[in-house]
Amino acid sequence: FIMKNIVTFIALLFCFSTSFGQQKIAASEIIKDVANGKSVEISNATITGVLDFTFMDKALPNLPKRKRWWNNGGSNTVEKQIESKISFINCVFTDDVLAYIPHEKSGYTFIANFEDEVIFKDCTFENKAMFKYSDFERNTDFSNTKFKDDSTFKYAEFKRDISFKNTLFDESSTFKYADFNRFVSFENAVFTESGVFKYTEFNQGVSFRDVKFEEDLNIKYTKVSGEFDITGMDVNFDIDSKYTSINGKSFSKYLLKSKN
Repeated sequence: FIMKNIVTFIALLFCFSTSFGQQKIAASEIIKDVANGKSVEISNATITGVLDFTFMDKALPNLPKRKRWWNNGGSNTVEKQIESKISFINCVFTDDVLAYIPHEKSGYTFIANFEDEVIFKDCTFENKAMFKYSDFERNTDFSNTKFKDDSTFKYAEFKRDISFKNTLFDESSTFKYADFNRFVSFENAVFTESGVFKYTEFNQGVSFRDVKFEEDLNIKYTKVSGEFDITGMDVNFDIDSKYTSINGKSFSKYLLKSKN
């Protein structure tokens, strides 16, 4: 009798774990938690609906009309500070994930900045992932994640540790003007379209070890201070390294020195 109860308990526990692993969570519920200052820590879930960290819909009705506002020296940029920890592990996002929205009708641009840790590990973005202009104040992790649609980290600033290891960028992706304050690894990442790092600054080094660029690599005007690991890096087409600075040396001179 006791053994039978144990077996039944284990079976129920397995069923519960399986159903939990297949849970669906509405993006609107997550945003409610963020609005209330709660940490978001979600694993093994499918997130449905647009996940808008800018809170644009809430902000828009309270904003001045652009002509009257801008003529008096106002800004068209509206920034939202996300104070909660954001953690998604092994999650699928079926709709857009937005920390950047240029709203054409109002003329305002909405941006979200993250003050606590941000984790999107082992995740899949099935639609757009927009983090243009975002500041990441704490450690950030996008390792083992798949970006299946357009993604941008243009002008983003990463102030602490950051990883893009084993990440797949399946569509257009750009890190143009991004600023990495600490070492960042893209080890084993795959860019199926051009990888754009034009004007990007790596202040404490970067690893492109075993990264595969299936089209071009643009590192024009890129500045690297510290480690620059391109061991096993594969670029199918062209590398644009005009005005690139690797510890004060041009890209071609760095390659020559590394071979010697």
